[in-house]
Amino acid sequence: MLRFFKGFGLLSVFLLGSVATPAQAAGDLLVAPTRVVLDGSRGTEVVLNNIGSEPATYRISLEIKRMTAAGGLDEIAEADVTPAERLALDMIAFSPRRVTLPPNQPQVIRVGVRIPEGTPPGEYRAHMLFRAVPDAAPAVAADPAKPAGNGVSIALIPIYGITIPVIIRVGNLGAEATIGEAWVGDTPDGPAFNFGLTRTGNRSVYGDIEVTRPGVSEPLLVARGIAVYPEVGAREVSLRVPPELAARLKGPVRIRYSEDRDIGGGTIDEAERVVK
Repeated sequence: MLRFFKGFGLLSVFLLGSVATPAQAAGDLLVAPTRVVLDGSRGTEVVLNNIGSEPATYRISLEIKRMTAAGGLDEIAEADVTPAERLALDMIAFSPRRVTLPPNQPQVIRVGVRIPEGTPPGEYRAHMLFRAVPDAAPAVAADPAKPAGNGVSIALIPIYGITIPVIIRVGNLGAEATIGEAWVGDTPDGPAFNFGLTRTGNRSVYGDIEVTRPGVSEPLLVARGIAVYPEVGAREVSLRVPPELAARLKGPVRIRYSEDRDIGGGTIDEAERVVK
């Protein structure tokens, strides 16, 4: 039996006149919020919701992921984690670790942090994985009319999952970000709007991107949940867009990177670029 895991990123992209992609959804599972930041003063809650028509079971665990310069997240084997990453895994506490949800039934996962005394200042991060547990496949009786070894049968069972970052901040931390050059390029999946993003400081940056044409108030493109984590000083952001929008994005634009709206939406950086 062959199984595969299918994950969805936490990035929402809004195109002019379009509907936002539900970035916190995978299969029949919804997760909110899509990011947790803890400072040790109190815990928080993550809510799961089964939007399917059948009961479903989900397993919750922690894993380490590192950002790449291309903006992806590589899963790191337990044997290869750094002491700081191991500390993040040890500090995060959550319950329950396995839930079975009837259709349209929410479930609260309580998340807390225990910061040992003397922990060096810094940002520590692990990723919480919510993975569907498939039902046991029923046994299939052999066909007596077919000789043994006549062929191979493979069943594909989709195993859906979502990961969200759980960030612990210790001490007085700060960071800044700078928008680099921007361009429209082709990918195997179609055109994309690309730009560089550089980070300085001792914590991650996270926020929303808005691209506008000078003199026009209506944005051409809005992207939610753009992050640069501390393990990289710079990354490339690549946002897939329809061909007609890719053509409109070329030329002079203003790119604004702002804080998450939940913490005020202040400007992190703003730049005028000529997109080629």
